[in-house]
Amino acid sequence: MAEAHRVVVKVGSSSLTTASGGLDADRVDALVDVLARHRSGGEHEIVLVSSGAIAAGLAPLGLRRRPKDLARQQAAASVGQGLLVARYTASFARYGIRVGQILLTTDDTSRRAHHRNASRTLDKLLAMGALPIVNENDTVATDEIRFGDNDRLAALVAHLVRADLLVLLSDVDGLYDGDPAAEGTARIGEVRGPADIAHVKIGSAGKAGVGTGGMVTKVEAARIAAAAGIPVVLTSASHASDALAGRDTGTYFHATGRRSADRLLWLQHASAPRGALTLDEGAVRAVVEGRKSLLPAGIAAVEGDFIAGDPVELRDPAGRAVARGLVNFDAKELPRLLGRSTRELARDLGPAYEREVIHRDDLVVLHP
Repeated sequence: MAEAHRVVVKVGSSSLTTASGGLDADRVDALVDVLARHRSGGEHEIVLVSSGAIAAGLAPLGLRRRPKDLARQQAAASVGQGLLVARYTASFARYGIRVGQILLTTDDTSRRAHHRNASRTLDKLLAMGALPIVNENDTVATDEIRFGDNDRLAALVAHLVRADLLVLLSDVDGLYDGDPAAEGTARIGEVRGPADIAHVKIGSAGKAGVGTGGMVTKVEAARIAAAAGIPVVLTSASHASDALAGRDTGTYFHATGRRSADRLLWLQHASAPRGALTLDEGAVRAVVEGRKSLLPAGIAAVEGDFIAGDPVELRDPAGRAVARGLVNFDAKELPRLLGRSTRELARDLGPAYEREVIHRDDLVVLHP
């Protein structure tokens, strides 16, 4: 861990705010002190994924707790995001470090052009010596607010920037084999694969009530990153210094897989399907086993109201989701294409229709 050159650090709302809502300047400064120390000398690069926009906006708007309705969540995020970045800007300025704000939605990284732009911006900020601060664009992204999972966002950003390590900071100092507050439970020091924690009952959001994730989303984020070849440390914000220095703290998730295409990882784990295509058995075999592109001849039915470029779910005849991909046609166009060969379509409708419904480069198989 101490040798990791590029590190993504994720911090949750409960580690940055007061119990009543609003930013806790001392907590923010304490985190910045650790990150600035680790970054000094230029040997390490850090990308910070920070929750806290909605929580920071509660007190200024007179809200006692995180609202459940979407409109007030967006209003709180709008107020809080400015306060959050302003606080980080001032705190990092004590060390002469400039920060850059990156607000993302799933479209920004599942669509090819948007993905390139996000990757290029992050790389350029790091190359110019700035510290990127990433958050979901909660003021406009309705699906992201309902999803509310910056842990998963951090895992995907770690893959996007080719990080050597992901550090997930929480209000709990690691994964335990039971309720951390209960007598007799113990911290799990290492996880080498899913089987190591299959017996563990994992809790949801914490007592503070300002965040939305809890340990479930952190373990899922660790699984995503580890499967993509990135080791993960899960610990408390108070132990951030130990985690970045490579000392024994929290729970260490070993990398279990190798890196894949960035965009496909986002497509699998972050995109919200706008519709569904039901395939016949032959198309299911071609897509799942043969990793082929999806042609119109293999589609039996279309659901949803989507446009070209949107993510859609691919289902087998029994209705089970088997893959996800970015479709090349609008939902209104597809019904007249179903069951027909691309050669026939080109002859009857023109050369623009002699192409895949989903190209294999824009398709990911969903493993059970």
